[in-house]
Amino acid sequence: MKRARFLQLMVPLIGALSFAGCGYHTAGHFSTMPKNVHVIAVPAMENKTSTYRVEQKLTAATIHELLAKTKYRVVSDANGGDAVLAGKVLKMEVVPLLFQTTSTATTSTAQATAMLITMTCEVTLTDRATEKVLYHNENFVFRNQYELSTDVRNFFQEGDPALDRMAQDFAARLVAAVTENF
Repeated sequence: MKRARFLQLMVPLIGALSFAGCGYHTAGHFSTMPKNVHVIAVPAMENKTSTYRVEQKLTAATIHELLAKTKYRVVSDANGGDAVLAGKVLKMEVVPLLFQTTSTATTSTAQATAMLITMTCEVTLTDRATEKVLYHNENFVFRNQYELSTDVRNFFQEGDPALDRMAQDFAARLVAAVTENF
């Protein structure tokens, strides 16, 4: 009887212990960065598109995300960090995704209510001391859908709120990719 009770207690315990070291982790809480990296330099990204100020918003959002979600200090001067995170915005596409139609007796009009944003960037994280590339993706694609409160022509003229939402979403994905090396 005691042996059966012992087995009832030990089998779940052994199972739990075997899964404890299986390598799973919560996104955003695991870092593959070298131990010598304490300060990450994030100079302004380059903008190879015609979208006004997108590089400024993405850089600011990336700095904010690094400060909020990691233990690293962040500086803007490339010479001041243990590692340098450099980026280029290569391509930006804004495509209407959903429409709302309005019809009268004589006319019918359609207005976009949601947009699909696709942005392609090149991102490199380099260890300054060894010049070793810690992360590189020449085709970092960010894609997300955003609902509109106004006319499609006003999407970016809606100004900073639309661009800020996109920049925050982009930064969250970028920081996770760079620090977790996915």
